[in-house]
Amino acid sequence: MKLLILLGVTFGLFVGGPASISAESPKSGDPIELSAELRQRCVKILRDGFAADEFWPSMHAAEALTVAGHSDEVRAGLLKKSPKVTDDQQRCGIAREMVRAGDRGYAETMLTILSQSDDYAHTHAAESLYKVYEIGDGSQLRAAMANEDNSTCQLMAAAALARSGSPEAFEFIRKQLVDGNTDGRRIAAWILARIGNANDIPALQANLKRETDPLKKSYYVNALAALGDSAGQEQLAKNLSDESPAIRTYAAVFAGDARMTNVAPQLEKLLDDPELDVRIRAAQSLLTLAQPVVESGNFARDVYPATPENPRYSEGSIAVLGDGTLLYATTEFIDSDSDFAKARIIAKTSTDGGRTWSKSRVLQENIGGKNVMSVTLRRLPKDKSGKAPLGMFFLIKNDFNDLRAYLRISHDDGKTFGDRILVTDGPGYHVVNNDRITVLKNGRLLCPVAWTEDVKTVNHFTCYCAISDDGGLTWHRGKGEVDQPKRGAMEPEVLELSDGRVLMIVRTQLGYIAASESTDGGETWSEAKSWGVKGPEAPATLRRIPATGDLLLVWNHTFVEGAGHGGKRTPLTAAVSTDEGKTWSYERNLETRDDQTYAYTSIEFDRGRALLSYYVGDDKTGRIFSRFRSVPVSWFYQQP
Repeated sequence: MKLLILLGVTFGLFVGGPASISAESPKSGDPIELSAELRQRCVKILRDGFAADEFWPSMHAAEALTVAGHSDEVRAGLLKKSPKVTDDQQRCGIAREMVRAGDRGYAETMLTILSQSDDYAHTHAAESLYKVYEIGDGSQLRAAMANEDNSTCQLMAAAALARSGSPEAFEFIRKQLVDGNTDGRRIAAWILARIGNANDIPALQANLKRETDPLKKSYYVNALAALGDSAGQEQLAKNLSDESPAIRTYAAVFAGDARMTNVAPQLEKLLDDPELDVRIRAAQSLLTLAQPVVESGNFARDVYPATPENPRYSEGSIAVLGDGTLLYATTEFIDSDSDFAKARIIAKTSTDGGRTWSKSRVLQENIGGKNVMSVTLRRLPKDKSGKAPLGMFFLIKNDFNDLRAYLRISHDDGKTFGDRILVTDGPGYHVVNNDRITVLKNGRLLCPVAWTEDVKTVNHFTCYCAISDDGGLTWHRGKGEVDQPKRGAMEPEVLELSDGRVLMIVRTQLGYIAASESTDGGETWSEAKSWGVKGPEAPATLRRIPATGDLLLVWNHTFVEGAGHGGKRTPLTAAVSTDEGKTWSYERNLETRDDQTYAYTSIEFDRGRALLSYYVGDDKTGRIFSRFRSVPVSWFYQQP
């Protein structure tokens, strides 16, 4: 691997600062103030670097320009460069920076290169995926991490998976830091500088002490500095004036990662460095240090607060759009919180990972006799153009015996949606929960349905799947059904198991979640039995975690015999299964208040985080609002 490929990366949207460098040193981590002149100078250095003939420095400049808020300029420039690039290692660089600049479809280029039989560019592909938080479904990177024939690629694949929450990948990297060869220890330090914590400092200090080569020592210095070690930060500051261009470059990168605002004057001097990459990285870190620290950890936003006019917002779904924007749709009820009140489907967007949200817009007006509700936003299989359209599934409710599911398809990433396609044909009341559509590995779409002839007079449900093998254009009803005693099997969820079987879990009145399996892609089903998981009469949401391949279950882990619906829908609990749902561990509560209820969870994964939405029912007001919660995947693997 070329040495200067393994350089740092800092994420975040550029935020303009005041008009001068503050004479007073800011507190550690606080943004510095850049003058307009210095800011313009940094951007000019980056533009010149982006236009330079040296390929990898130009990619570093592209990275920094995106950080500085010039992503449109970067995409345009990369599209001009791309036709001339045939080397797969460099193609990874182009794809990586296209993703960072907001065209996330280019992640597929890196995943495709990683899967090629020729391993020439495997390491570059894994490293580039790591740098931009892309892992696909995780399977290719897990295979790369298991391949001992390419130890560097193995480490970079582990880096991508660890950054997205895999504890096994973290353990592998930390083991390499202690027991690996010289290169393995060095690369592990480079990785942990961004994703490690203070627990890694002793091993980094030990490696620094035994290393004699100045360049290799700088890897440990930079990692220590980024993790907050004062001695490491002191040495990094010295390295900014080292005679080695590589050491200066690395120090310039990690000064930004370490939030070392005290070295801003040194970084400014490096803008005149004779080495292009040093100038680029110094400019990037100055611009980075002028930005506030982005909130991380587990955070929530009540995106749709209830009001007297709209006393209920519920049954939502979240999609990640092609530029990384989050689209959060939910049902807005009008004048009543009844399931049969007038309602429509609205949406908001977020460009900062869910920290702030736009005003709402209508995705689907009410065209039902009662309402439209229960939205699912789902990326569909690729169409003839090679692009994956966005599907919006929803219900049209006309009466107690007339509820059907429909699909509208967007070919412009959610800006507009096409005509309605009927999903659930036939008479009756067809319940499809929010965020429920599953895409199998072969491209088949499964829409799990709970059906009753009439919800008011019959109110006994059986479950089946509506099936599409042409990207949602046409649908047929599966042959088999799943039933349970009392009110029956309700609010099904389906998931493809690792061996190709399809699992269905259903809500029951029996104090547990019931489960059934299909060996023919959802056409027919085994007899449903207890899944061994306690729960009230409430829905459960099941997903596969991309970084680990494990299953994540979110449900109300409670049951009170004789209580209405088997007890209140609190707490809202998460658990992980490492054996395809046979057993569960790492049980943690997302919500616990006794004066609130929580249900109808949606889950999407993005950039190492689980993005959840769910309703919150308030006992005091009787209203229901929709909450967004962003949780690091690693949180689900921590003991409470």
